[in-house]
Amino acid sequence: MRANIAIFWLLSLFFGVLSVVYALWTMWDAGAGLPATGELERVGAQPEWVGTVGLALSSVLSTFLAFYLQITHRAQGGELPEDTLTADIDDGDPELGHFSPWSWWPLILAFGLALMFLGFAAGIWIVFVGAPITLIAVIGWNFEYYRNNFAR
Repeated sequence: MRANIAIFWLLSLFFGVLSVVYALWTMWDAGAGLPATGELERVGAQPEWVGTVGLALSSVLSTFLAFYLQITHRAQGGELPEDTLTADIDDGDPELGHFSPWSWWPLILAFGLALMFLGFAAGIWIVFVGAPITLIAVIGWNFEYYRNNFAR
């Protein structure tokens, strides 16, 4: 995780510097040369805002990610298996939960959600067909282990 933190801090710095360079470059290009101080308003040279804002927001996003990873790393109180050289592959393999490989409910849920999204795009009446299918699939998937051979 330390490598990820360092990479995101470097990306944050890179995008921050690049957004300033990009803004100055586009202002210089719009003015067809470097005007004297105070002449930028007269020439009307402004940066190209879409690229400048996009690069600045990329810097902000990288800062957020680096900060979050740094706080998470501190809160764990220890090193991750990925950070130690003596770790095995199994050390970083936690239990992820219980998944039923034979269940048909995820397929039905995907079909119902696909109908709902199609309804939002093509015609709202299709949403009224997909919503009950989605609701039945969610309920069926949640209560799958309360019936028949799989009841607990």
